[in-house]
Amino acid sequence: MNTAKDEHPPRGLWAKALWMADRTPESRNRTVDFLRALSILAVVLGHWVISAPYFSDGSPAYSHILDLAPWSQWLTWLFQVMPVFFFVGGFSNSISWQSAQRRKLGYGGWFDSRIRRLIGPVIPLVGMWAVMVAIAHSNGVGPTMISIGSKVALIPVWFLAVYILVVALVPLTFRAWQRWGLTSILVPVAAAALIDIAFFAADQHALAWLNYPFVWLAVHQTGYAWHDRRLAGHRTGLLLFAGGLASLIVLTHLGPYPLSLVGVPSDAISNTLPPKLPLLALAATQIGLVLTLESPLKRWLSRRIPWAMTILVNGMIMTTFLWHSTVMMLLVGLAFWVWPTLLSAQPDSNLWWATRPAWLLTYAIATVPFILIFSRFERPSRPAGSAAVWRQLIGIAVVCLGLAMLAMGGIGGPDWLGLRWIPLLLVPAGFAIATVTGAVGRT
Repeated sequence: MNTAKDEHPPRGLWAKALWMADRTPESRNRTVDFLRALSILAVVLGHWVISAPYFSDGSPAYSHILDLAPWSQWLTWLFQVMPVFFFVGGFSNSISWQSAQRRKLGYGGWFDSRIRRLIGPVIPLVGMWAVMVAIAHSNGVGPTMISIGSKVALIPVWFLAVYILVVALVPLTFRAWQRWGLTSILVPVAAAALIDIAFFAADQHALAWLNYPFVWLAVHQTGYAWHDRRLAGHRTGLLLFAGGLASLIVLTHLGPYPLSLVGVPSDAISNTLPPKLPLLALAATQIGLVLTLESPLKRWLSRRIPWAMTILVNGMIMTTFLWHSTVMMLLVGLAFWVWPTLLSAQPDSNLWWATRPAWLLTYAIATVPFILIFSRFERPSRPAGSAAVWRQLIGIAVVCLGLAMLAMGGIGGPDWLGLRWIPLLLVPAGFAIATVTGAVGRT
């Protein structure tokens, strides 16, 4: 029998993860948590691998290995796993929204907790970059280096700008799922296909931006289908996997789409900016693989150690995602300044690839202090109330606009102190509009 003392979690991170693992109910779908952590870690690893800082004609340069070695674009078929995150997001949001309805918790209270968990951890990241850019600008660092560094570091926040909008629409999309079922997936897929046709056949490039909601909402809807077991079983999984992979090969080899499933600066067309049909083919491939492996994954995650590791990683996953590029840029900048020979290997050379494991390990170790300092922002205080829904929606619209501008152009600019003040201020201002209510309590 557990004593009262036993009910309090221990202090150590690993000990606490084991404590939580021992108290996880059997009904929990642990695969969802594992896939969430796996997808984010794959993105982090992918960013670290494709980063290519080096010296060109005696001057520091920063590029993509995808640009310098076109064969490496195949790697994006492994590391582009954002569809998995939106897929498991649909599963989780289905559970949380139905739970809120059963508890008579309104949309405002439900959405408030998501705003704080998704946007709250971004505020210190943006604040720290504002300080670093101001200091660098005041000490004569060139605007080009500032722009490259801040842009690379803040590119990951594009995902939050899209995901928070998808979350805001959950009451509508979940109702659509309940009423129309699989049709609620097929309609945005068809809309995305029509927009791609207009993009290529009629040069209607502006319309392509509508694919941000259509593509990612379609993937998110499949999470509802998984939760309700309308998508389940290894046979369904194998069909989705084979169909998705075949479609992906046809679209990128016989169709007009590029090979890379992330943006490549030298490509005239991007599959992700804005998103296009290959991402939906990739989503089908990945979802099919998940369904095929779901049963063995469940058995493996029923073990104490794998499940505790999943809990440990999930407790700091947003911090890892937000700060991993910052850590990379700080280390690269330090190497350019202090030890230039570390970056003397030319990208795609044998020496360059041989040094990748050491760089990846260095990035991982250097990320740990940031996790220890900033992961607390993933567990925000619970307010006594929530802002009015209209304020929440206006606030997150302002936040998402700011995040999109920062992801596209970084934080460095021609304004006072070398900063782009408009996107910089939009993020905290929108967060305040959406969340500030008055008296705040703690859980």
